[in-house]
Amino acid sequence: MIISEHIADLEQELAWLSHLIEASIQSYFEQASVQTDVWDIAPPVLKNTQSPYTQTVTQHSMAFDERLVLILSLAPHLRPQVLDPFLIKNANSNRGFTEFGGTTTGAHGGFWPTLETAAFILSATNLERRLALMRLADPDHFFQLHGMLELNGTQVAPTLFASELHLSRQYLGYLTTGADYKPTFGSHFPAKPLTSLLDWSDLVVSESILDEVEEIKAWITHRHLLLDEWQLQKRIKAGFRSLFYGPPGTGKTLTAALLGKSTGLAVYRVDLSLVVSKYIGETEKNLGAIFDQAEKNDWILFFDEADALFGKRTQTASAHDRYANQEVSYLLQRIEDFPGVVILASNLKGNIDEAFARRFQSMIYFPIPGAEQRAQLWRHAFASPCRIAKNIDFDKLAHAYELSGGAITNVLRYAALMALRRDTAGVIQLEDVQQGIRRELHKEGKMM
Repeated sequence: MIISEHIADLEQELAWLSHLIEASIQSYFEQASVQTDVWDIAPPVLKNTQSPYTQTVTQHSMAFDERLVLILSLAPHLRPQVLDPFLIKNANSNRGFTEFGGTTTGAHGGFWPTLETAAFILSATNLERRLALMRLADPDHFFQLHGMLELNGTQVAPTLFASELHLSRQYLGYLTTGADYKPTFGSHFPAKPLTSLLDWSDLVVSESILDEVEEIKAWITHRHLLLDEWQLQKRIKAGFRSLFYGPPGTGKTLTAALLGKSTGLAVYRVDLSLVVSKYIGETEKNLGAIFDQAEKNDWILFFDEADALFGKRTQTASAHDRYANQEVSYLLQRIEDFPGVVILASNLKGNIDEAFARRFQSMIYFPIPGAEQRAQLWRHAFASPCRIAKNIDFDKLAHAYELSGGAITNVLRYAALMALRRDTAGVIQLEDVQQGIRRELHKEGKMM
C-alpha cells in the first residue's frame, strides 16, 4: 500500500464530509447556499484501488448514506475540527441544537457524532430518509455483520439515533493504517495468540490421534462448502467443538497451535483465571468480548485447563452456586452458537460437565507416550545443535522412565543449563539428564 495515496483518499473523503456539513447547516437555517440538497454533492472518486478505505467502500458497494456514516465515524480520529460547526449553541436555550445529535462529554472534548448527526446531515426534516438510516443497525447489514460499526459504544443509548458512532478497533486500524488489529491481553480481553515454532513433524502422537486431528482440519478447509453449497446449515451447527484430554505435557496445546499454523487461522488461548470474576455479570462480559472478536476474525479458541469453568455443575445450595451454574449455562450457549472452532483441554474427561460433553464433535485422548514414542521425543529434544555425552542412551531412558513430551522438554532445559554452568562448550552429561528426570518425577510424587 502506498501511504501517500491512501492519505489522499482520506483527505478527499474528509473534504466531502466538511462540504456536506456546511451545506446541511446552511440549508437547515435557510442561509444562502449553492446546494439545496446535500444528496446532490457527489462523493469523490477514489482512485487508489489498493487503499484499505477504497477497498472497503468498493467491496460493500456503499450507498451515499453508508459512505457518509463511515467517514463521519472516522472524523473524530482523523480531523475532529471538521465537526466543530456542530458545537454552535442555540441562542434561545443556550445549549446545543438537539437536531445535531452528538455528544460533547468525556475525555475527547470535541463533538462526537451520533446516528442523529448523520440523520441531520442527510435528511434534516425528511422523515423518509431518516427512517432509512435505521437499516444500518440491522444485524444483516454489513456494518453489523462484519463488526465494522459499533452504534452503542460502551453504553446503551436511550434511542437508536442517540447511539454514538464508533468504528470497531479492528476496522479503525485497518482503515487508517492498513494494519490488522490485535486486542491487548488483560482483564477486559483475557486471551492471547497461541503460536509455535514447531511443525507437525515435531508432534509425537499416535496415528489415531493424527487422524482425529485431520478431521478438524478437514472441517476448517471444507466447512463453507458443506454449509453453503451442500446446504447442510439447515441440519448441522456451523461450529466445531473438540475436547482434548489427557495428562499434562502430552501435546494438547501444541496440537491446537499447529492447527492454526497449518490452516492460516489465528489461535487464541483463553486465560480462565482472568475470565472468572467475583462480580456478577463480569464473567459473561469478559467471555462475550472474546467470542465477539473470534467470530468477526475467524479465530480458533483454545480453553486450557477447561475444568475450571466448564466443570460439573454443583447443587444449588447457595446464591453463589446458582450464579456459578448460570455461568456454565451461558458458556454452553455461547460455544454452541459459535460458528468457529473451539478446543477445550482438560486433564480428565470426567471433569467436564456431561451436558456439555454431548455437544462435542470430537473427543481426542492424548495419553502418556509409549516407549517407542518417548525414544523419539528424547531424540527430537536433544537433537543437534545439542552436544551430548556418548554414554547417554535414549532408548534406555525411554523404557526406564514414563515421561510426557513436556516433561522431557523440561529435562532438556535443566540439563542444558547445567552443562553451560560447567563449561561454555556445553556438553550435556548423563548425570545432568538423570537429575532432570529426578526433578520431573518428584513433581509427580514419584521416586527415581
